Order: sequence, then C-alpha cells, then structure tokens
Amino acid sequence: MARLTVDELAALFEGRTRFVERLAALDDPLDRAVEVLRSLPEEEVVEALNAHPRIGERPTSPAAAAEQGTEDDPAVLAELAALNAAYERAFGFRFVVFVNRRSRSQIIPILRQRLQRTRAEELATAIEELVAIARERHAQREKGKGKKEKVEGKTA
Repeated sequence: MARLTVDELAALFEGRTRFVERLAALDDPLDRAVEVLRSLPEEEVVEALNAHPRIGERPTSPAAAAEQGTEDDPAVLAELAALNAAYERAFGFRFVVFVNRRSRSQIIPILRQRLQRTRAEELATAIEELVAIARERHAQREKGKGKKEKVEGKTA
C-alpha cells in the first residue's frame, strides 16, 4: 500500500492527531500503525485512543455510526455510559473495541471483561483494536472504490 494522506488517515482513525500526522509520512501506514503507536509517548497514544467516540454515544462520523448500529435501548445506553466512565477512571483513556457489526448490548460483556485487566494489558489491546478498526474502514473504502470503478468502466 502506498502512503495515505493526513485527511485519509484522520477519517480512518477519527481525527487528526499527532499519531495520524506521523503515519502520513510513512509508506504502508496501516501495516506500520501498531508499531508506531507502541513507539509513541503515552500521551500521544492516549490522544489517538481518545479521538475515537465512546461506544453508545452519538458517533462523530458516518463510519462510526454505521459500525455502532442504531440500538437505542435506554437501559443499554445507560449501562454503556456507566461502564465507559468506569473504564476511563480505571485506565485514563477511552474504551476502544472493533465492534465488527455487533450490537451495543453485545459489547457490554466485553467492556466488563476488559475492566478486569491491567492498564498495560488494556493499553496494548486498545492499540490493536484501534488499528483493526482503521484497517476494516480502509478495506471497506477500497471495496467501494472498486465497485465504483467497475460501474464507471461498464458505462464508459
């Protein structure tokens, strides 16, 4: 994969952070993202994680909205809000999970389980999850581009 622009990476990672700016200078940025995140000062890692929307809150991008779905059960949303707050108190950064088309209620047990872990374990997992989300978003965009090019090629 060639380089991606800052704007392309910001869309994949939910914002223009110092991490995104560093990635934009590299070839194969998604293949190197975990390595880069692990090498950053913790403050920059937390900035990258905190750019992501909280699960259960109103998503900040169309990609996040599509991934999180529309499950709006008030009990589920209230529990997610409480668990998100507990998570942020425990670890100092937002809970990041590759939702992968699971409902919000399906994420609750995962969030509970991850609250039992150490901060070091959770930071490592959050990095992996953040990059998995970006890779999936990129794959979906590339798939969409391929379909568009096919259609345009047929009509030309």
